[in-house]
Amino acid sequence: MYIIDRFEGDFAVCEAEDLTMTDIPRSLLPAGAKRGSVLIKDAAGIYRLDLDEEKRRKNKIRDLESRIFGEDI
Repeated sequence: MYIIDRFEGDFAVCEAEDLTMTDIPRSLLPAGAKRGSVLIKDAAGIYRLDLDEEKRRKNKIRDLESRIFGEDI
């Protein structure tokens, strides 16, 4: 699993599960990939969006922000 951190030129700079950073060519990204997108690489080596994991992570961050700031965000 990879999370897109940012784009630099023709590459997406992604954080891997082991917290290392790796560059993935934009040409290999699925349509709709953006900063914060969660990618999985299938057995054929094709990157796909994991929308369920992305939603889970966003909800977790929103809940954490709510607890820290004491309000609904």
